[in-house]
Amino acid sequence: MSQEHALANLFETPSEAQRPLPLVPLDADSFSAFESEAAPSQRAWLRACDFKPRTGRWCLLPEDDSSPGILLLGLDDLEDIGAWTAAAAVLPAGDYELRDSFSTERATRAATGWALGGYRFTRYRQAEEKPLPRLRWPDGVARDAVARTVEANFLVRDLINIPANDLGPAELAEAARALAKRYDATCRVLTGEALLEENWPAVHAVGRAAAPKREPRLIDLRWGTEGPRVTLVGKGVCFDTGGLDLKPASGMLIMKKDMGGAAHALGLAQMIMAAGLPVRLRVLIPAVENVVSADAFRPLDVLATRKGLSVEVGNTDAEGRLVLCDALAEACREQPALLIDIATLTGAARVALGPDLPALFSNDEELAAALLRHGEEEDDPLWRLPLHKPYGSWLDSKVADLNNVSSGGFAGAITAALFLERFVEPEVPWLHLDLYGWNQTDKPGRPKGAHCFALRALYGLIAERFGG
Repeated sequence: MSQEHALANLFETPSEAQRPLPLVPLDADSFSAFESEAAPSQRAWLRACDFKPRTGRWCLLPEDDSSPGILLLGLDDLEDIGAWTAAAAVLPAGDYELRDSFSTERATRAATGWALGGYRFTRYRQAEEKPLPRLRWPDGVARDAVARTVEANFLVRDLINIPANDLGPAELAEAARALAKRYDATCRVLTGEALLEENWPAVHAVGRAAAPKREPRLIDLRWGTEGPRVTLVGKGVCFDTGGLDLKPASGMLIMKKDMGGAAHALGLAQMIMAAGLPVRLRVLIPAVENVVSADAFRPLDVLATRKGLSVEVGNTDAEGRLVLCDALAEACREQPALLIDIATLTGAARVALGPDLPALFSNDEELAAALLRHGEEEDDPLWRLPLHKPYGSWLDSKVADLNNVSSGGFAGAITAALFLERFVEPEVPWLHLDLYGWNQTDKPGRPKGAHCFALRALYGLIAERFGG
């Protein structure tokens, strides 16, 4: 899979036969300085090529003797990881090296962005992929940081991109087991009727309609024996038909990505374990398929939950919050120092914020502010939405403790978060991310398909809080 080749477009030592082409990255300010010092012939060449210091633009600037010279690479911001990703994706194949030295921070951001631009999902393709442009590792770069960021990002995208016929609850559990084995963690998986025996009733109810080999599962990964408890919960709906409240064909088309929260939780866990952060990590993933069969849960069914609250099913297509509520209740039993749940939860969040901005909810003001700050610092932004308490009454039920959907069509992302909050203990610092996990169109460095959101921001927050 792609994460096995995550650093394929970064290299160590150039061959004697093919020396790397010097690369000069330029934003608007540095281009002005470069142009003022350039020879008249070079300035004329730049005007003739209409080179602009913008992301995605590049220009081969020959020397006076007509040798290849240097390659100028336009960037909107020299510090922006996303700009480096887009730039690396548009350059022709070849070997490049930075002509000038960077600080460790800038070199690390450049190498990270460059490596991310090399993502390809080739599992099902026989056609040979065109060669990637390669960058020699910049001097002073923090290689471990680049590797753990890029490998985790590619893991997330690979898992989301695999279609549901090859990645159901069983295969998602195997991915978690493989990750646990790599980092000497433990991974326990409850399957089928064992969920009822150990009091995971909502997870079982949502997933029970699936075929025997695709039974619902609860994945429980643990790593670390000392330090604060950090618990990650990821929505693992490996395919979502909507259940008996069936989605239309257009709504079902990319529902292989509905386990994107689980993929992000595993990617973030990989980063934490790879860095050896001094925490006690737990990852809880309810892995199910929401399908139609004679045993499917129904509208107006009343479901039991791990916390003891009863939930009336207002809509079977709001299944993600039902599997998450059991996991959140279990997570709070250990009173973690930080609880994060990640889910491709609502279309309402996408209507509000579009595909590129994850919606953030939190019961802790300082915690939310810190994550937003890391999002800005890492070019990995989020946007906070409120847990507006008055909307909680929209989840009232006449026959159960609460309904899984609101009584109207407004504020769907907020009411979903308020539903989850009912299963989180008030004293537990909690972050809820509602993200899309998908690129709708091809963009430089961001091919259509799975995409990774907020991973660098979340890791930065955890490393800052708990050491690293």
